[in-house]
Amino acid sequence: MLEIQTVVADLNNKQHADAYLSLMSHYACDPMGGGEDINDFAKQNLVSTLLKRTDIFIVLIFSSEKPAALLTAIEGFSTFACKPLFNIHDVVVHSDFRGNKLTQHLFEKIEEIAKARDCCKITLEVLSGNEVACKAYQRLGFSDYQLDPEFGSALFWTKKI
Repeated sequence: MLEIQTVVADLNNKQHADAYLSLMSHYACDPMGGGEDINDFAKQNLVSTLLKRTDIFIVLIFSSEKPAALLTAIEGFSTFACKPLFNIHDVVVHSDFRGNKLTQHLFEKIEEIAKARDCCKITLEVLSGNEVACKAYQRLGFSDYQLDPEFGSALFWTKKI
C-alpha cells in the first residue's frame, strides 16, 4: 500500500511551492491539461500571486517526499444560499501515482476545509471525455448541476479576454 502525506499547502514552504509548480507543469503537459507546459510567466509568478490571495486553498499529497497529487480550490459565493462555496479548479495526480485513489484523499481534505468554512457546496469542471475523472467524481458524489431537469444541465462556458 502506498504511504502518503496529505497537507494543506503553505506556499511559503519551498518544498510545497516547488511541488505545486512541478505538479501543475505535469498536469498542463498532459492531454487533459491542454498538452503544453504552463508558460514562463506563470512559472515565475504563480506562487507569489497565489500568496497574495486569501481565497485559494491547495491540498498536496506527497509519497516518500515526492509530489504525488494536488487540488486547488477557490472560494466563491452562492447568492441563493448566502454562503461561501468552493470551486475546484485543478485536480492533478502525477502519472506515477495514478490508480491509488489519491483523488479521494484530496477531496476528503478539501471537504473538511469547506465544512469548517461553512461552505454550502463544492463545484468543479471536468472534460466530458475524461472518463476516469468523471467516474471518480461521480463516486465522490458529484453530478451534473440542474435546477429543473426540464431546462437541462448547467454548462461551463468561457470567453478569453
